[in-house]
Amino acid sequence: MIIHFEQGRIIATQREVVVRIDGNCRINLQAQVDELTLISGANVVSAVGSGINWSIKLDSDEQLQQLANEIGIAITIY
Repeated sequence: MIIHFEQGRIIATQREVVVRIDGNCRINLQAQVDELTLISGANVVSAVGSGINWSIKLDSDEQLQQLANEIGIAITIY
């Protein structure tokens, strides 16, 4: 599944997520699903794990919900 957001796109499978940031720098962020936390309200995807530490803010709650449905993890509410 591909989710487009203002800064780029997210490519999600049941095992991993790749975030591609548009622009000249062409940044790619990758993480396995087990290393992700989806944070409601702020609409943030956070990856923390073995050698990984990044987060990205999505445009809307709908995008976060689409990602949660695709990768099969719950959204955390803080």
